Amino acid sequence: MSDKSPVYVVTGGAGGLGGATARRLADRGATVVVTDIVAVGETAARARWGEGITFVQGDVCSETDLAGVFDIAADLGPLRGLVHCPGKGFPRRIVDREGIPFPLDQFENALRLNLVGTFNALRLAAAHMAGNQPDEGERGSVVMTASVAAWDGQMGQIAYAAAKSGVVGMTLCAARDLSDLGIRVNTIAPGIFDTPLLARFDAEVRDRLAATVTFPRRLGDPEEYASLADELLHNRYLNGEVIRLDGAIRMAAR
Repeated sequence: MSDKSPVYVVTGGAGGLGGATARRLADRGATVVVTDIVAVGETAARARWGEGITFVQGDVCSETDLAGVFDIAADLGPLRGLVHCPGKGFPRRIVDREGIPFPLDQFENALRLNLVGTFNALRLAAAHMAGNQPDEGERGSVVMTASVAAWDGQMGQIAYAAAKSGVVGMTLCAARDLSDLGIRVNTIAPGIFDTPLLARFDAEVRDRLAATVTFPRRLGDPEEYASLADELLHNRYLNGEVIRLDGAIRMAAR
């Protein structure tokens, strides 16, 4: 058994959900490696995530970049957990008002970031975890991020909904694939969260979005995502699950 502390990797850590998760894990005393395609300097990293977090810039869709992130994490200790948070919408209808079809390269880009990037992180993390000494049979845990759009895709969300549906579809299969290695896989499907992406909208728009949530009638707090991710990482009987974290919202068509 390694005498080093367990290490957790959080991808998309410069965003609201990933950032909150990284801070929560660090506050628990974990060794955390954060990666994001957005560059973050050392001083800004300490201010954002606290002391003791290692930041590595990287693209989750790049095999080379992400392999380097996991290699750095492995140097710090045994990789016991991954929380994968990157995601981006590519809003466009299948055929727009001018009769132009959705550009195929844009659809492929949406799948690449939201689905292929998720699989890239999953496979590389699992390969590292497979070499761990089992702790009560478990070698590691993975938390992926889908979206309620996987079920409730709105007009203009065809690419995002397709990609996030793919993440949902991978969850149980991944849990089964990795069961012999002692690696659990679960997925969070967030609803509307108060992240930097929504911060660009004015209060009226944000209030309108919050009013569509059943209860509590507000935007989700990234800390609530982080709390659930933490539970999924550490509750050893949770496996192969996709959990909607959405205040019981059901998205309207538009």
